[in-house]
Amino acid sequence: MTTALSPTAPALLRRPSRLTTNLTFISRSLTHTIRTPDALVMAIMLPVILMLLFTLVFGGAIQGDGHYVDYVVPGIILLCAGYGASSVAVDVANDMTNGIIDRFRTMPLRASSVITGHVVASLVRNLVATGVVIGVAFAVGFRPDASPLEWVAALGLVAVYILVITYLFAAVGIASGGPEAAQGYGFILMFLPYVSSAFVGVDTMPAWLRPVAEHQPLTPIIETIRGLLTGGDVAVDGGQALLALGWIALILAVAIVWTALAFRARAGRR
Repeated sequence: MTTALSPTAPALLRRPSRLTTNLTFISRSLTHTIRTPDALVMAIMLPVILMLLFTLVFGGAIQGDGHYVDYVVPGIILLCAGYGASSVAVDVANDMTNGIIDRFRTMPLRASSVITGHVVASLVRNLVATGVVIGVAFAVGFRPDASPLEWVAALGLVAVYILVITYLFAAVGIASGGPEAAQGYGFILMFLPYVSSAFVGVDTMPAWLRPVAEHQPLTPIIETIRGLLTGGDVAVDGGQALLALGWIALILAVAIVWTALAFRARAGRR
C-alpha cells in the first residue's frame, strides 16, 4: 500500500520568490541596526564632528566671509554617505566568513539576497544620517537658496550616490578575506572626498594634484550638488551634472557586476 504525498509537500519545498527573500533579509539587516545602532551613531557623529571642525575651527581661515559653510556642506554630505556605507563592507565580510551563507544555501532561500538586505538597510541608515547632518548644517549657518525642484534633484542625486557607494562597499566586503581586510580596503576609499573639491577649490591645490582632483568621480558629483543647493551655474554650464550622472551610472554598473561575480566565486568555493 502506497502513501500519497500531501498536496502541500511540494509547496513546502518550493523556493520563496525573490521579493519575499529580499524582504526577509532587509528585515534582518534593519533589525540588526536597531539592536546594535553603533553604525548609525558613527555615521552621524563623525560627519557632524567634521562639519563643526571645518566650519567653526577652520572656516574662518579658509574663507573669512562666513560663507564657507555653504561651500563645504555638499562635501560633508557625501563624506557622511561614505562613512555610513563603509560598515557594509565589514558586515558583508562577516557573513561571508562566519558560515552563515552556507547555512542559508541549505535552505530554500536565495542566499545572495543577504547582500540586498545589507545594501537596503545601509541606504535607510544613511538617508537618516544625511537628514541629521543637513539639520546640523542649518544650525551652524547653512543657508541654501535652492528651489523645491532643485532640492528634490540634489537629494535624489545624494540618494543615488548612497546606493552606489553602498554597493561598492558590499563588493569590497565580498572580495575581502575577512572583516579586518574589508575595513582596511574601505578606509582607502574614504580618502577620495579629501582629494576633491569637497573642502577647498581645486584651483588651490598643487599643479601635480589638480588633474587628479578634477577628474576623479566625486568632484563633479559634489559640484553638481553644490550648484543645485547654492544657485551656482557650474552644475549646468560646466557640464558637471552630465559628468556626475555618467560616473554614477558607471560605478553602479561595475559595483553590481563585481558584487554578483565575487559572491558567486566565494559561494562556489565553500
